[in-house]
Amino acid sequence: MQREEDQQRLLNEQEEEESEQLLDESMLGGEQENVGFVPAFLPQHNVDDDERCLLERDQDEIVQLTNAPTSGAALTYCVFYLLGVGTMTPWNFFITAEDYWKYKFRNTTLNGTQPDEELTPLQKSFTCDLALTATISGTTFLLLNAVYGHHVSLRTKMLGTLLTILVLFGITTGFVEVNTDRWQEQFFLITLIIVVILNISAATMSGALYGVAGLFPSEYMTAVVSGQALGGIITALALLLVLAFDTGPSATAFVFFIMGALVILGCIVCYVLMARQAYFKYYLAGGDKFKVISALPPSHSREGEETGVALEPIFKQVLGKIYVQASCLVLLYATTLSVYPAVTVLMQSEHSANHSEWTDVYYLPVVNYLFFNCGDYFGRLLAGWLECPKNQYTTLLWTVVRMALVPCFLCANSSEHQFLPTLVKHDYTFMAMVVIFALSNGYLTNILLIMAPRSVKQHEKELAASIMAACLSVGMVIGSLVSLAFVQML
Repeated sequence: MQREEDQQRLLNEQEEEESEQLLDESMLGGEQENVGFVPAFLPQHNVDDDERCLLERDQDEIVQLTNAPTSGAALTYCVFYLLGVGTMTPWNFFITAEDYWKYKFRNTTLNGTQPDEELTPLQKSFTCDLALTATISGTTFLLLNAVYGHHVSLRTKMLGTLLTILVLFGITTGFVEVNTDRWQEQFFLITLIIVVILNISAATMSGALYGVAGLFPSEYMTAVVSGQALGGIITALALLLVLAFDTGPSATAFVFFIMGALVILGCIVCYVLMARQAYFKYYLAGGDKFKVISALPPSHSREGEETGVALEPIFKQVLGKIYVQASCLVLLYATTLSVYPAVTVLMQSEHSANHSEWTDVYYLPVVNYLFFNCGDYFGRLLAGWLECPKNQYTTLLWTVVRMALVPCFLCANSSEHQFLPTLVKHDYTFMAMVVIFALSNGYLTNILLIMAPRSVKQHEKELAASIMAACLSVGMVIGSLVSLAFVQML
């Protein structure tokens, strides 16, 4: 009798062990299948259903855990501002030295440069070829950075590209003192190669900067975009100083290129200092964390199990969350570049017949460049302070309404009018249009770049900001192509 009882007891213990083993295997099986998302409890059924349940349950509490260092925040903000200046200012100096490029590709058989002499084939094609190579190379690598940029380290994308730009500006500055009259075609080709590499580097750096700024609080994105607008103001002021002192084309270009190189050198030094700050490292590692406190009883989880795994952003999913903001940014810059600067640079003062120094020398640089860049800058600052509208569709509405200024610019006072009438004849009206156009451009740019990273999860912020940078470049390409048709319509 005792023997039968012992056998029955052993059989029962064996059955209990087998049932516990099956239960453990069923619970662990779901964990092995889910590699993209680990909820607060172990999945037992379909992964999507479990994630949906976790997000929809009212009983769960999401707590933000912040431990951001206080030191280094101001330095990080200032460096972001400087890096924003560095993304655009060197290239602005490069293209602003227009007289220098005309001098380099002039007709060397003539003595001096006469303002009315016919342009050489190289002079005629340089501006178009410059814009084409810069746009294609820059936009291509902004798109590539948005898709594949997360596979390359931030240090490589920032310091590697900045050092490349610094070397290219050193080479370009050296050519100022070199006589290239006997090999203009070769110099033309070398210059375009420099432009391609320069814009590839600048686009990669710009995309990386937008991406890392998306990991920080919104005021750091404002610092980046405001720095870009400030770079435009610096370039416009430098152009006015050159006009005031009436220096030669080679001396002007030398000063421009040296200033561009100094800006890049400053960006390199400041970035190295910023990268060592605990504040920068904190947000680069993900910033504030969010902990889900589950409402399920403790029996559903085992002691010591992991609460999450590192997530990789999926391009299609991120784009699906920010497609409205991305579309707005494309439309915004397509609208801006369709008339500025290709159409606005053709405008003239209503008093142009007087041929005064203001109308002939300073009117366009002040109104077209300085006014626009100042308006763009203050628009970005204002957006950083107000941060409204919050709704993406309201932003889309304002972007569409802003397009009403385009026909006004096409009908402004210009000596090139052949088909369209001149409806905007007064200087103050044109100035007001430029200021409103610039303010709205800067304001909506900052709002959209702040809004996009907030629409996605923490691990998707960098990719979202990089996508927005690529969309900005796409909008510029579309606007530049449209501007060619608008100029012919005048």
